[in-house]
Amino acid sequence: METTVITGGSRGIGAAAVARFAQRGDRVVFLYEKDHEAARKVARATGAEAICCDVADGEAVRRAFASIGHLDNLILCAGICRYGLLQDLSEEDWDRIFAVNVKGIYTCVKAAMPAFLQAQKGSIVTVSSMWGQVGASCEAAYSATKGAVIALTKALAKELGPSGIRVNCVAPGVILTDMCASVAPEVLAGLAEETPVGRNGKPEDVARAMEYLAGAEFITGEVLAVNGGYVI
Repeated sequence: METTVITGGSRGIGAAAVARFAQRGDRVVFLYEKDHEAARKVARATGAEAICCDVADGEAVRRAFASIGHLDNLILCAGICRYGLLQDLSEEDWDRIFAVNVKGIYTCVKAAMPAFLQAQKGSIVTVSSMWGQVGASCEAAYSATKGAVIALTKALAKELGPSGIRVNCVAPGVILTDMCASVAPEVLAGLAEETPVGRNGKPEDVARAMEYLAGAEFITGEVLAVNGGYVI
């Protein structure tokens, strides 16, 4: 049985990843920050273990990983965004977006390294976005963090490959999660029409890509677009 740790596992893409890896028989541990009720629902439905932990807090992350022990897969889904003009974005919001979306990867990868290095194998999957590839108006901070995730993924793939650890990335497009809750239905319909496959994505679409990358033994440093062809 493999052990898979998933951050941001209480909602959206993270919750779909928890379900996917639990369904295939993994021991799944997921981290979440605030939504205790959602975390309990995911844990009950999947049999996964939930740990309340802010991924931007290095000490809390170290404690969480110390309690997990052996580790095969690390899936880094935790992420936040703020929509609006850069001139209206507070410095506090800018710092928090980077703390969760970028520093959170640093803290979790660093905490996972002892288990990975002891085993001399492992798989890490990060989550960027198509906006990390091409940028998005009114999402400057989010786009910047997701671009950083891609660069960090490639750097870690080179750094950790000799130790048997693969690092890959998924870059989702328009995925129907809580992040889309404030988007008008007609806007979502228009985005679906602009997508070559004719629909917006589901969290399960991304989870399937994560499962593939976790098991793809000769793939590292790749960014797998899961956007239905919206960005090619």
